[in-house]
Amino acid sequence: MITGATGAIGMAIATQMAKKDFKIVFVARNESKAIHLVELLKKESHNNHISYLVANISRKEEVTSIADRWDDPIDVLINNAAVTPRQREETAEGIEMQFATNVLGYFWMIQYFLPHLKKAKAARIVNVASYWAGNLDLDDLEFNRRHYDNDTAYRQSKQADRMLTVAFANRLKDDNITVNACHPGDVRSTLASNLGYGGHESPDQGAATPVWLSNSSEVEGITGKYFEHLQVTNCQFSQAQNAIETLFDICNGY
Repeated sequence: MITGATGAIGMAIATQMAKKDFKIVFVARNESKAIHLVELLKKESHNNHISYLVANISRKEEVTSIADRWDDPIDVLINNAAVTPRQREETAEGIEMQFATNVLGYFWMIQYFLPHLKKAKAARIVNVASYWAGNLDLDDLEFNRRHYDNDTAYRQSKQADRMLTVAFANRLKDDNITVNACHPGDVRSTLASNLGYGGHESPDQGAATPVWLSNSSEVEGITGKYFEHLQVTNCQFSQAQNAIETLFDICNGY
């Protein structure tokens, strides 16, 4: 199961996974884009086990709705969806959009699909984060006090994703579920353009680490780590246990 599969990196992840004969289900907001992607993936991969679910993961009720209707085990969950609006926006529930999508969306996908991940023999969760991370303010996660800057908000959200990876890894280590985070690569995309950046890597290069974490035997049993370019990398945020638990509790309260 993949979120954000209609974006540049997400599409490359979905394509590579489909070519490995995984049964692919992706979660998308835009049904017409989802239908197009299903047709494209089937044609390119010759894999007919590709489908989609329509949901906006920035809205808790939509995540719970698709999770409640789901029955099958999930072997791999790739949290990849992200937005970087240039102006501060809020969801229908009044939550700042980047925090709702980039952080709570990951949190809710894990939380509500957990019963289905537990059905798998050994499930993996891959959180697509970034090396471009920092500026987390636990007292102002939604930029109600600070001036909203989409780059600052993005960096905060990716720090949060890396910290929540540790929180979930600690909680799920006895359930045979690994949880890892990664930097996908510097890829030209709508997200990067909104932040004012280009990109020197192809979408396939950006997808390489998330896909590797999803299926490689080299990382079997490894959990709570952060990876860049197919290598485990020191994460400066992973040791801040008090802040990690505070963040988890805050997210759990939404």
